[in-house]
Amino acid sequence: MKTAKTLHIKEYKLPIIIHKEKEGGFSAKCSVWKDCYAQGETLEEVITEISYVASSLIELYKEEDMKIPLKLKKESSKKENDFEIDIPLIVSAN
Repeated sequence: MKTAKTLHIKEYKLPIIIHKEKEGGFSAKCSVWKDCYAQGETLEEVITEISYVASSLIELYKEEDMKIPLKLKKESSKKENDFEIDIPLIVSAN
């Protein structure tokens, strides 16, 4: 019988600054992580893109044993079987 693996979850604070571009669309950058920036046609797209960039950078920094410059908000461990977690969901209210 296989034993359930443990899933380690880290929740980081990702402070971003969003700019509306003159040519159209939006750009976003993390105010504490110079490598973390993105562009998108809409607010929703730029937020989704910078979230993806941050996730990718975290994986890369972990692989390279580099310090992640984000503030760790919460850390937890869950068994891989059935569990419940809350994830942030950002949507436009317009």
